[in-house]
Amino acid sequence: MPLPDPATPQGREGLRALLADPGRALVGLDFDGTLAPIVAEPDAARAHPDIPPALRRLAGHLGRLAVVTGRPAALAVDYADLAGVPGLVVLGHYGLERWEDGALTTPGEHPGVEAARSRVPALLEDLGRPEGVHVEDKGRSVAVHVRRAPDPAGADALLRAPLLALADELGLLAEPGRMVLELRPPGGDKGDALRALVAQMTPPGPSSVVFVGDDLGDLPAFEAVEQLRAQGVAGLLVCSGSTEVHEVADRADLVVDGPEGVAAWLAAVADELT
Repeated sequence: MPLPDPATPQGREGLRALLADPGRALVGLDFDGTLAPIVAEPDAARAHPDIPPALRRLAGHLGRLAVVTGRPAALAVDYADLAGVPGLVVLGHYGLERWEDGALTTPGEHPGVEAARSRVPALLEDLGRPEGVHVEDKGRSVAVHVRRAPDPAGADALLRAPLLALADELGLLAEPGRMVLELRPPGGDKGDALRALVAQMTPPGPSSVVFVGDDLGDLPAFEAVEQLRAQGVAGLLVCSGSTEVHEVADRADLVVDGPEGVAAWLAAVADELT
């Protein structure tokens, strides 16, 4: 497809800077809803088939290509066939884990997550175990999904306050998402992860910082790009559009049509650079 023009002056400048000096550009991408379609069963998520070849084409032109996700880093690599993307960095669990060149760096487990593994199912039992609610153990966090409930909004209304209270008791953060609430350790978000990637780049730093996301958990990364733009660094915000979350599209410079649109956009950028 032709490379679409961002809707905002800041976004157009971010794209121009990326194309003019790709070797100093940073492109970060979310996983679920951005590289992979949202599915009812989290373990069934796989990247859109056009994503891996588009990333492989693009990677060699960029200063840094990264995936920043709430999933375990190694799982994102597996589910998106990312092992063959040269120079890729995958930051899992909102930056707590780092996968690079086949090596995985992980911290110790937060004690609150271990407690949440038993406390969350018990809490659901106390609330009558709402039909269709699913608990996902993500290793370093625990996520409660309501997508499969007959009334997702009603299930969310029932569970949200008790889960927020439990997270506070256990010293965890409650990260909202598309029909999910994730209890995870404090100490970082996707914005912090993106800032860390920027700080690791060779001076004078990035020519442009791009982030592509779709969900509420991506808004801190959008905020990081906006802060960098205020400091004079060009940046571009791209939304993998959905009908479930409008806050991300409202902040974006460019909206594409879900993971398929993300793959087409990445391929179009690669076309411009070859």
